Amino acid sequence: MEKFNYKRSVDILSLSASITEFSYKKHCHEEYALGVTLRGIQQYNLDGSLQSSHKNGVMLFNPEQSHDGSSYDKAGIDYVMLYIKPALILEILGKKELRFTSPILYDDKLAQCILALSHAIQNGKDESMCHELLLTLVDLVSNTQIDTVSRINNELVNRAKERMYCSIENVLKLDDLSDEFEMSKYQFIRAFKKHTGISPYQFFLNCKVEQAKQSIERTKDIYSAVAEYGFADLTHLNRHFKSMFGITAYDYMSQLH
Repeated sequence: MEKFNYKRSVDILSLSASITEFSYKKHCHEEYALGVTLRGIQQYNLDGSLQSSHKNGVMLFNPEQSHDGSSYDKAGIDYVMLYIKPALILEILGKKELRFTSPILYDDKLAQCILALSHAIQNGKDESMCHELLLTLVDLVSNTQIDTVSRINNELVNRAKERMYCSIENVLKLDDLSDEFEMSKYQFIRAFKKHTGISPYQFFLNCKVEQAKQSIERTKDIYSAVAEYGFADLTHLNRHFKSMFGITAYDYMSQLH
Protein backbone atom coordinates (compact mmCIF):
# COMPACT_ATOMS: atom_id res chain seq x y z
CA MET A 1 0.00 0.00 0.00
CA GLU A 2 1.32 3.43 -0.95
CA LYS A 3 1.62 5.89 1.95
CA PHE A 4 3.07 9.39 2.03
CA ASN A 5 2.87 11.41 5.27
CA TYR A 6 4.19 14.98 5.16
CA LYS A 7 4.69 17.24 8.19
CA ARG A 8 6.52 20.56 8.54
CA SER A 9 8.31 22.19 11.46
CA VAL A 10 11.12 24.75 11.87
CA ASP A 11 11.09 25.21 8.09
CA ILE A 12 11.90 21.52 7.49
CA LEU A 13 9.62 19.19 5.55
CA SER A 14 9.52 15.62 6.84
CA LEU A 15 8.26 12.69 4.77
CA SER A 16 7.44 9.23 6.10
CA ALA A 17 6.70 6.92 3.18
CA SER A 18 5.87 3.34 2.33
CA ILE A 19 5.67 2.36 -1.34
CA THR A 20 5.41 -0.80 -3.39
CA GLU A 21 4.60 -0.14 -7.06
CA PHE A 22 4.84 3.68 -7.10
CA SER A 23 7.89 5.18 -8.80
CA TYR A 24 9.08 8.79 -8.87
CA LYS A 25 9.75 10.37 -12.22
CA LYS A 26 13.08 12.12 -12.68
CA HIS A 27 13.00 15.38 -10.74
CA CYS A 28 14.99 17.56 -8.38
CA HIS A 29 14.35 19.63 -5.24
CA GLU A 30 15.50 23.06 -4.16
CA GLU A 31 16.39 21.69 -0.73
CA TYR A 32 18.99 19.34 0.67
CA ALA A 33 17.41 15.93 1.21
CA LEU A 34 18.57 13.50 3.90
CA GLY A 35 16.81 10.17 4.38
CA VAL A 36 17.03 6.67 5.79
CA THR A 37 15.79 3.43 4.24
CA LEU A 38 13.93 1.49 6.94
CA ARG A 39 12.85 -1.58 4.97
CA GLY A 40 13.59 -3.05 1.55
CA ILE A 41 15.95 -1.74 -1.14
CA GLN A 42 15.44 1.74 -2.56
CA GLN A 43 16.87 2.31 -6.04
CA TYR A 44 17.35 5.52 -7.98
CA ASN A 45 19.42 6.97 -10.78
CA LEU A 46 21.64 9.82 -9.63
CA ASP A 47 24.24 11.65 -11.73
CA GLY A 48 24.27 8.89 -14.31
CA SER A 49 24.72 5.96 -11.93
CA LEU A 50 22.28 3.54 -10.29
CA GLN A 51 22.20 3.78 -6.49
CA SER A 52 20.79 1.15 -4.11
CA SER A 53 20.01 2.03 -0.50
CA HIS A 54 19.49 -1.04 1.68
CA LYS A 55 18.10 -1.11 5.22
CA ASN A 56 19.68 1.61 7.40
CA GLY A 57 21.23 3.27 4.36
CA VAL A 58 21.51 7.07 4.70
CA MET A 59 20.60 8.84 1.43
CA LEU A 60 22.06 12.29 0.77
CA PHE A 61 20.97 14.64 -2.02
CA ASN A 62 22.33 18.08 -2.84
CA PRO A 63 19.95 20.85 -3.98
CA GLU A 64 18.91 20.55 -7.63
CA GLN A 65 20.43 17.07 -7.91
CA SER A 66 18.16 15.19 -10.30
CA HIS A 67 17.01 11.66 -9.49
CA ASP A 68 14.11 9.24 -9.78
CA GLY A 69 13.19 6.49 -7.30
CA SER A 70 11.42 3.19 -6.77
CA SER A 71 11.49 -0.07 -4.85
CA TYR A 72 13.90 -2.75 -6.05
CA ASP A 73 11.16 -5.40 -5.95
CA LYS A 74 7.49 -5.96 -5.14
CA ALA A 75 8.25 -6.30 -1.43
CA GLY A 76 8.31 -2.49 -1.30
CA ILE A 77 10.22 -0.01 0.85
CA ASP A 78 9.71 2.10 3.96
CA TYR A 79 11.79 5.24 4.39
CA VAL A 80 11.92 8.73 5.86
CA MET A 81 13.25 11.90 4.22
CA LEU A 82 14.01 15.40 5.49
CA TYR A 83 14.00 18.38 3.10
CA ILE A 84 16.09 21.26 4.47
CA LYS A 85 16.40 24.66 2.78
CA PRO A 86 19.95 25.69 1.83
CA ALA A 87 19.59 29.02 3.67
CA LEU A 88 18.98 27.13 6.90
CA ILE A 89 22.12 25.03 6.39
CA LEU A 90 24.15 28.18 5.65
CA GLU A 91 22.86 29.82 8.82
CA ILE A 92 23.91 26.85 10.95
CA LEU A 93 27.33 26.41 9.32
CA GLY A 94 28.22 30.10 9.32
CA LYS A 95 28.00 30.59 5.55
CA LYS A 96 30.05 27.49 4.65
CA GLU A 97 28.52 25.57 1.76
CA LEU A 98 27.66 21.94 2.39
CA ARG A 99 28.18 19.49 -0.46
CA PHE A 100 27.45 15.80 -0.10
CA THR A 101 30.27 13.76 -1.64
CA SER A 102 28.73 10.31 -1.12
CA PRO A 103 25.12 9.56 -2.14
CA ILE A 104 24.66 6.71 0.36
CA LEU A 105 26.33 6.08 3.73
CA TYR A 106 25.91 3.37 6.33
CA ASP A 107 26.43 5.33 9.53
CA ASP A 108 24.28 4.36 12.51
CA LYS A 109 24.81 7.62 14.38
CA LEU A 110 23.86 9.73 11.37
CA ALA A 111 20.84 7.53 10.64
CA GLN A 112 19.62 7.88 14.23
CA CYS A 113 19.97 11.70 14.05
CA ILE A 114 17.83 11.81 10.91
CA LEU A 115 15.24 9.46 12.41
CA ALA A 116 15.09 11.44 15.68
CA LEU A 117 14.39 14.72 13.87
CA SER A 118 11.88 13.06 11.54
CA HIS A 119 10.06 11.49 14.49
CA ALA A 120 9.95 14.83 16.33
CA ILE A 121 8.46 16.64 13.32
CA GLN A 122 6.00 13.88 12.45
CA ASN A 123 4.74 13.81 16.05
CA GLY A 124 4.47 17.57 16.53
CA LYS A 125 7.18 17.97 19.16
CA ASP A 126 8.21 21.43 20.39
CA GLU A 127 10.07 23.55 17.87
CA SER A 128 12.89 24.11 20.36
CA MET A 129 13.53 20.35 20.38
CA CYS A 130 13.47 20.24 16.58
CA HIS A 131 15.98 23.11 16.38
CA GLU A 132 18.37 21.29 18.69
CA LEU A 133 18.03 18.03 16.77
CA LEU A 134 18.65 19.87 13.49
CA LEU A 135 21.81 21.48 14.86
CA THR A 136 23.11 18.10 15.98
CA LEU A 137 22.34 16.58 12.58
CA VAL A 138 23.98 19.35 10.54
CA ASP A 139 27.07 19.41 12.74
CA LEU A 140 27.44 15.66 12.37
CA VAL A 141 26.95 15.47 8.60
CA SER A 142 29.15 18.50 7.93
CA ASN A 143 32.12 16.95 9.70
CA THR A 144 32.31 14.18 7.11
CA GLN A 145 30.57 15.61 4.06
CA ILE A 146 32.10 19.03 3.36
CA ASP A 147 33.52 18.99 -0.15
CA THR A 148 36.35 21.41 -0.85
CA VAL A 149 35.78 21.10 -4.60
CA SER A 150 33.71 24.01 -5.85
CA ARG A 151 30.31 23.38 -7.35
CA ILE A 152 30.24 23.43 -11.11
CA ASN A 153 29.62 27.05 -12.05
CA ASN A 154 28.40 26.99 -15.61
CA GLU A 155 27.43 30.42 -16.90
CA LEU A 156 24.99 29.10 -19.49
CA VAL A 157 23.12 26.98 -16.93
CA ASN A 158 23.03 29.74 -14.32
CA ARG A 159 21.71 32.31 -16.78
CA ALA A 160 19.16 29.86 -18.18
CA LYS A 161 17.88 29.08 -14.67
CA GLU A 162 17.53 32.80 -13.92
CA ARG A 163 15.45 33.26 -17.07
CA MET A 164 13.23 30.31 -16.14
CA TYR A 165 12.65 31.59 -12.61
CA CYS A 166 11.69 35.02 -13.98
CA SER A 167 8.97 33.52 -16.21
CA ILE A 168 7.84 30.63 -14.00
CA GLU A 169 4.16 31.45 -14.54
CA ASN A 170 4.48 31.09 -18.32
CA VAL A 171 5.26 28.33 -20.81
CA LEU A 172 8.91 27.46 -21.34
CA LYS A 173 10.09 29.09 -24.58
CA LEU A 174 13.08 27.16 -25.84
CA ASP A 175 13.40 29.37 -28.92
CA ASP A 176 13.96 32.47 -26.76
CA LEU A 177 16.51 30.72 -24.54
CA SER A 178 18.46 29.17 -27.37
CA ASP A 179 18.48 32.45 -29.31
CA GLU A 180 19.91 34.24 -26.27
CA PHE A 181 22.83 31.82 -26.18
CA GLU A 182 23.17 31.73 -29.98
CA MET A 183 22.54 28.01 -30.07
CA SER A 184 20.02 25.76 -31.73
CA LYS A 185 17.29 24.35 -29.49
CA TYR A 186 18.94 20.95 -29.60
CA GLN A 187 22.37 22.31 -28.73
CA PHE A 188 20.85 24.17 -25.77
CA ILE A 189 18.96 21.11 -24.50
CA ARG A 190 22.11 18.97 -24.77
CA ALA A 191 24.29 21.53 -22.96
CA PHE A 192 21.78 22.10 -20.16
CA LYS A 193 21.25 18.39 -19.57
CA LYS A 194 25.00 17.73 -19.61
CA HIS A 195 25.56 20.05 -16.66
CA THR A 196 22.38 19.38 -14.68
CA GLY A 197 21.40 15.79 -15.50
CA ILE A 198 17.88 16.92 -16.33
CA SER A 199 16.24 18.50 -19.39
CA PRO A 200 15.31 22.21 -19.45
CA TYR A 201 11.61 21.30 -19.68
CA GLN A 202 11.75 18.97 -16.69
CA PHE A 203 13.73 21.50 -14.64
CA PHE A 204 11.25 24.25 -15.50
CA LEU A 205 8.31 22.00 -14.63
CA ASN A 206 9.93 21.04 -11.32
CA CYS A 207 10.32 24.73 -10.49
CA LYS A 208 6.65 25.38 -11.25
CA VAL A 209 5.53 22.51 -9.01
CA GLU A 210 7.87 23.57 -6.21
CA GLN A 211 6.62 27.16 -6.36
CA ALA A 212 3.01 25.93 -6.38
CA LYS A 213 3.77 23.79 -3.31
CA GLN A 214 5.20 26.78 -1.47
CA SER A 215 2.17 28.88 -2.47
CA ILE A 216 -0.19 26.21 -1.08
CA GLU A 217 1.78 26.17 2.18
CA ARG A 218 1.41 29.95 2.50
CA THR A 219 -2.16 30.51 1.31
CA LYS A 220 -3.92 27.13 1.71
CA ASP A 221 -5.45 27.90 -1.71
CA ILE A 222 -4.88 25.24 -4.37
CA TYR A 223 -6.69 27.02 -7.17
CA SER A 224 -4.69 30.18 -6.64
CA ALA A 225 -1.51 28.13 -7.11
CA VAL A 226 -2.92 26.62 -10.31
CA ALA A 227 -3.59 30.06 -11.77
CA GLU A 228 -0.47 31.79 -10.46
CA TYR A 229 1.99 29.26 -11.86
CA GLY A 230 0.40 28.60 -15.22
CA PHE A 231 -1.10 25.13 -14.85
CA ALA A 232 -3.98 24.36 -17.19
CA ASP A 233 -6.18 23.15 -14.33
CA LEU A 234 -6.03 21.30 -11.00
CA THR A 235 -5.70 17.94 -12.77
CA HIS A 236 -2.61 19.24 -14.56
CA LEU A 237 -1.02 20.37 -11.28
CA ASN A 238 -2.00 17.16 -9.46
CA ARG A 239 -0.47 14.94 -12.13
CA HIS A 240 2.94 16.57 -11.86
CA PHE A 241 2.69 17.14 -8.10
CA LYS A 242 2.09 13.44 -7.52
CA SER A 243 5.03 12.43 -9.71
CA MET A 244 7.32 14.44 -7.39
CA PHE A 245 5.69 14.01 -3.99
CA GLY A 246 3.60 10.85 -4.24
CA ILE A 247 0.31 12.55 -3.38
CA THR A 248 -1.98 15.19 -4.90
CA ALA A 249 -1.69 18.87 -4.05
CA TYR A 250 -4.95 18.69 -2.08
CA ASP A 251 -3.80 15.73 0.00
CA TYR A 252 -0.52 17.52 0.68
CA MET A 253 -2.36 20.63 1.90
CA SER A 254 -4.64 18.50 4.08
CA GLN A 255 -1.66 16.84 5.79
CA LEU A 256 0.12 20.11 6.56
CA HIS A 257 -2.94 22.04 7.79
